[in-house]
Amino acid sequence: MSSTSIPLESEFYYHVYNRGINRCDLFRVAKDYKHFLRLYEKYIEPIADTYAWVLMPNHFHLLIRIKSEEEIGIYKNLNSDGSKDSVRFQTKPNGNLTESEGPDRVGNKKPNPTKHFSHLFNAYAKYINKKYQRTGSLFEHPFRRKQVEDEAYLRTLVLYIHNNPIHHDFTDIAVDYPWSSYLTCISVKPTKLLKDEVVGWFDDEANFKFMHKQHVDFMKLEKWLEI
Repeated sequence: MSSTSIPLESEFYYHVYNRGINRCDLFRVAKDYKHFLRLYEKYIEPIADTYAWVLMPNHFHLLIRIKSEEEIGIYKNLNSDGSKDSVRFQTKPNGNLTESEGPDRVGNKKPNPTKHFSHLFNAYAKYINKKYQRTGSLFEHPFRRKQVEDEAYLRTLVLYIHNNPIHHDFTDIAVDYPWSSYLTCISVKPTKLLKDEVVGWFDDEANFKFMHKQHVDFMKLEKWLEI
């Protein structure tokens, strides 16, 4: 199955990645990265747990797990006419999430994770187009995703994601790049990132740091990961 047609199913892990159309830049200044992360929190956090991420100037990588239907909840029509601007996420009453997969029961709808990603990309593209006075698509579409089926792949993917800035010559060590989850994984600050699980895949923080400092052959790694 094509990496652009794989469905995002509840309780499965996925590598989600995409780049700017014609390899154009997605992020130009710090405010762009920060705005994307704010939109990510709005549209993706309600439907997925995040384990690792990196934002590069013209592409990004995410390691996520789609939450169970019980964790996600449903959309709730607040008005009897069911008008679209009245649809709200039941478990996130203040969220502005309006797309659905189909009716659950009268007045309620199940969220569609794929559409949540589409909302993220569309909202960010509108921001960039307005800010930089550009038109047309910003991202390649449909976005790519690959289901992750074993822990060895999870560990390798985390290393690939966090070392992406090194591979593209933006830094010599992962800790010096500000737009990835590596710093969050080694921080003591509270976070929504599932960092304890991520570090646990490497046994402990010391080995997590050690493995990130080892040489990575990205050509072999991309082939093994089937990216």
